[in-house]
Parts: sequence; structure tokens; C-alpha cells
Amino acid sequence: MKSSNPVLGRITAAAQQPTYTVAGGPAPTYSYAGRTYQQPDAGYGYPETVQAPRDVMTIDDVVVKTVSLIGAAAAAAAATWILVPPPAMGVVWIAAMLIGLVLGLVISFAQVTNPAVLFAYAIVEGVFLGAVSKAFETRWNGIVAQAVIATLGVFLVMAALYKARIVRATPKFMKVVIGAAAGLGVVMLINLVISLFTGSAGPLRDGGGIAIVFSLVCIVVAALMFVVTFQQIEDGIAAGLPRKYGWLGAFGILVELVWLYLEILRLISYFQED
Repeated sequence: MKSSNPVLGRITAAAQQPTYTVAGGPAPTYSYAGRTYQQPDAGYGYPETVQAPRDVMTIDDVVVKTVSLIGAAAAAAAATWILVPPPAMGVVWIAAMLIGLVLGLVISFAQVTNPAVLFAYAIVEGVFLGAVSKAFETRWNGIVAQAVIATLGVFLVMAALYKARIVRATPKFMKVVIGAAAGLGVVMLINLVISLFTGSAGPLRDGGGIAIVFSLVCIVVAALMFVVTFQQIEDGIAAGLPRKYGWLGAFGILVELVWLYLEILRLISYFQED
């Protein structure tokens, strides 16, 4: 959406004094002694209006917001790793997971753009990631570094594929990927509820063949969700959406990074079982 607010007004003629005005055409005119004359057009062209700056989404602003949320999550994860004693990790893990789930659903469905709420979500997710990562690292030394490197690698590859338009976010592509992500989310939620009541991870998370295939599917869908979010951010910028909506793009990238990291962490752990 473009603004048509002109910032160059016309300058009217004063009697017996030559003055100049932008006439809105290809060349300026000047008035003298009540008569109007047109300057020869030298081919430069003169715009009728100048677009006034607006408080709209930009790619740079979305990048800053994304880095800010990721930084807050990383700081919270590091603090949890260092400060929370091992006996309390399980409680912190479950509490942060449930709070993050509820907060994430509220942000998604209500389209919350309040920075305070989004930073609160990032911090809760950071606490969850810190507890999970410490538990995995305690059992499998070096697994967290592998998962972090793999997550960043997948993200950079998807960003490069999107930028080169090798992977295109067509309407059909976005519908299929979003539907697949929603379906996986429902399946994981059901599996989580069952595991909380039974104390068993179930076939989707027990490290067996089904669990490996399920994690691979989740990794592929999480990677493709980056393309969907990139396209949504690009569409928002093209539509001139208000700057605050950049927070939703940053939120989407954070959610996908967390999901991708957790699935890669699980997948690596399956192959390190004794």
C-alpha cells in the first residue's frame, strides 16, 4: 500500500515577481506578470508527489526482532543450564514446556504483537531448552553442540534455497506444509499427554524405527516451514503491514528453530543409544 501524501506544494505566482513551481508534469513552470511559461524539459522528469516514510515492516527490522528473540532464548537457556540443579531439571523442563505451549498457542491464534509477551515466550522457551539440553548432554556428551550446528546448517540451507527461488512458496505448497505441521503438532500433543499419564515415551519417541522415521518427517516439515515463514514475511513487507507485525515473523522463525533443534537432538540421541 503506497502513500499519496505530497510533500511538495505548489508555489503560486506573485505579481510582477518571477517565481517557480512544480506543476506536477514532466517539467517545471514559472509565472511572471500574470502569465505562465513552461521550462524546456531536459529529460530529468519531476515527480508529482514524494512518498512520505511510514512505520511499516522491513526485512532489516524483522531480522533485528528475530535476533533479539533468539538472543533472549539463548540467554535463558544458558542461565538454566548453569543455575538450575540437576534434581530440579525435570520439574523445570515440564513446567516451562507447558507454559510455553499455552503461551505459543495464544500468540499464534490471537496474533499477539506485544514485545513483552513475545520476549516472555522466548525466555520460557529458553528455560525449556536449557533444561532439555542439560539432560541430553549429561547422558550423551557432545550431543548439544552437534544438534546446534545441524540446526543452524538446516536453517541456512533453507534460507539460501528460498533466496535462490529453488524452493518456491506457492499457495499449494504453503497449504500442504502448514497442514502437515498442524497434523504433526496434534499427534505430538496426543503423544505427550499419553506419556505424562503412562510414563512411557511410546513408539513415536522410544528410539525405535518408527521414532526415527517420525523425527525425520518432523525435521523435513520444520525445515519447509522456514520457507512458509519467509514468504509470509515477504508478503507482509510487500503489503506495507505495520512494523509491529514483524514480531510475528520473528516469532515464527523462533518456533521453527526450537522445533527443529529438539527433533535433531532426539534423532541424534537415537543413534547414540547403547
